[in-house]
Amino acid sequence: MQNLIEFIQKLRVFFVFLFLQGIAFYFYISFMTVPKSNYFTTASSFSGTLFEIKHSITKHFNLEENNRNLQIENIKLRSKIPSFLYERQKDSIPVQDTIHQQQYHYIPATIINSTTTSRNNFFTLNIGKTQGINRGMGVFSSKGVVGIIHASSTHFSIVKSVLTSDINIDVMIEGNGAFGLLKWNGEDPNVGYISGITNDIKIAIDSKVITRGGSGIFPKGLPVGRVTAVKPIEGKSVWKIEITFSEKYNSLENVYVINNLFRNEMILLENDNGEQ
Repeated sequence: MQNLIEFIQKLRVFFVFLFLQGIAFYFYISFMTVPKSNYFTTASSFSGTLFEIKHSITKHFNLEENNRNLQIENIKLRSKIPSFLYERQKDSIPVQDTIHQQQYHYIPATIINSTTTSRNNFFTLNIGKTQGINRGMGVFSSKGVVGIIHASSTHFSIVKSVLTSDINIDVMIEGNGAFGLLKWNGEDPNVGYISGITNDIKIAIDSKVITRGGSGIFPKGLPVGRVTAVKPIEGKSVWKIEITFSEKYNSLENVYVINNLFRNEMILLENDNGEQ
C-alpha cells in the first residue's frame, strides 16, 4: 500500500495533466460546432460499421432458414396457379374458385451433392421416402426443369439430371404449340436439344421452351429454356433445335420435388388401354 501511495505521488503531476486535458476536450467538442460534428460523425460511422458486421454475421447464420421459408412461400404461390391445378368442371363461370382441385404437391429440397461434367449427371437431395419421395417424380427449380427422381432411400434421393444421355422430357414451344422431347448431347451443360418437331413448323429464335405436361411428371408451363438455333437434319423431316437452359445447373442448390396426385390414375388408364 505504501508503494502505491509513493507511485501516485511521483506521477501526480501527470495525472493532474490528464484530468485537465479531459476537461478541455469536453468543452472543446461541446462548444465548437465543427469538432463536435466530426466527433459524432466518426462515432456514428464506427457504430454503423459494427452494425453492418453484426448484420452480415446474423444474415449468414439465418441464410438456410430464410431459403427454406422462401421455398415454402413459393410452394404456396404455385399451388394457386390455375394451370397447375386440375379443372374438375368445365364450361362454367363460378363466383368462387371451387372448380379447381390441387393436382401437384411440391416438396422443397436442397442439393447436397451433384455432377455436371459427366456423360450422365445426377443430383443428391437431402430428402427421401420419409418425405414421400419416390422414383419417377419430377424435380424443378425456380428457374427451370432439373430432372427426375431415379432412386430414393429413407432420407436421401438421387435425381437423374436433364444433363443425362437418355433423358426424355415432354416439352413444347410456347406460342405455336409444337412439341417434342428434351435431349442432351453430353457436351455443354448450358445447352440442350429438342427432337421430334417436323420441319414444316416454323420455329422462331428466342422462343420460350416450357414443359408440355403430357407425361404427368411435370405440370404444363414450367420453364426449360429458349431456342438459340434451328437447323435442318439431312435426310430427315425434323428440325435439330438447340436451346439454352434457363437454369445454371453447376450452381444449383434449392429445388422442388413434384408429386402428381393423379399420376397413378393416368398410368393405370393408359396401361389398360394399351392391353386392349
